[in-house]
Amino acid sequence: MSAVTTDPGQAPASTEARAVDTDPQRCAPLRLMAVHAHPDDESSKGAGTMARYASEGVDVLVVTLTGGERGDILNKAMERPEIRANLAAVRRAEMARAREILGVRQQFLGFTDSGLPEGDPLPPLPDGCFALQPLETAARPLVQAVREFRPQVILTYDENGGYPHPDHVKCHQVAVEAFEAAADPDRYPGCGEPWQPLKLYYFATFHRARFEALHEEMVRRGLESPYGERLDEWVDNPDRPPMEITTRIPCAEFFEIRDQALIAHATQIDPEGGWFACPRDVQQAAWPTEDFHLARSVVNTDKPEDDLFAGVRDSVVCDGAVHSTVGQVSR
Repeated sequence: MSAVTTDPGQAPASTEARAVDTDPQRCAPLRLMAVHAHPDDESSKGAGTMARYASEGVDVLVVTLTGGERGDILNKAMERPEIRANLAAVRRAEMARAREILGVRQQFLGFTDSGLPEGDPLPPLPDGCFALQPLETAARPLVQAVREFRPQVILTYDENGGYPHPDHVKCHQVAVEAFEAAADPDRYPGCGEPWQPLKLYYFATFHRARFEALHEEMVRRGLESPYGERLDEWVDNPDRPPMEITTRIPCAEFFEIRDQALIAHATQIDPEGGWFACPRDVQQAAWPTEDFHLARSVVNTDKPEDDLFAGVRDSVVCDGAVHSTVGQVSR
């Protein structure tokens, strides 16, 4: 694993001592960190939400754990020898464009993409890849990033990774570890001053209720729905009940920005492909929110929520200091 890398527009990788300003009129802004496995994940999960908060003055940082070096080229128009030969650099350039569109900062942590193993039995993962890193090794640079950026809210995947890609599952483990360890001065020494994030959310992007709503709206408008067969074949796993949606963020007006950011990842996203099979105006009418599950909180909040910073806005005094509403981590 290489050292933390910083591109133009990224959050700084160095740690500097900062004095706490006790004047509430000069408080630091709210800060949101989204932790993702690969470039493009940030644009397909929670992108409208990030764009909305960024537009409102929230400081938003995307942390990308790997460079996506082993990703397939899913847009066949980009399947060219020069792209394949320089895929790591191409994906970094795509990420730079996407973060500019979303209006957020972004930081690579330098781990190597594990690839998506296929076959029966599955082949072993490549030596040195992200998914094979010991938890503390994988979490250390994220703990440092949390302590430097000092987010009140962190977003990431659930324990199944959203889908069973080894890097997504590892991303979940690392984000939970960082959320729980960043405030402990005895853990991860040398990674900056302790910082307690206040809320941890999981993305709840691809769930049945949303697909049903999109399908029904397309049928109502006399359009051919791409979701009928998918819904007919949908089978819930009895051993894994659907994740509770605790938080719905209205962000329909930012769906166009989300789509532009997706298209910026040209090696991964075909602009004529399935991501855009449902017209944007249908999505805005049928399901105008992005959805999340509140997994951890150290502030009091009432559910359901329509704000990731519910309970935080009333608790934050200045630069992360909090009132007595802060309690034990709830799960």
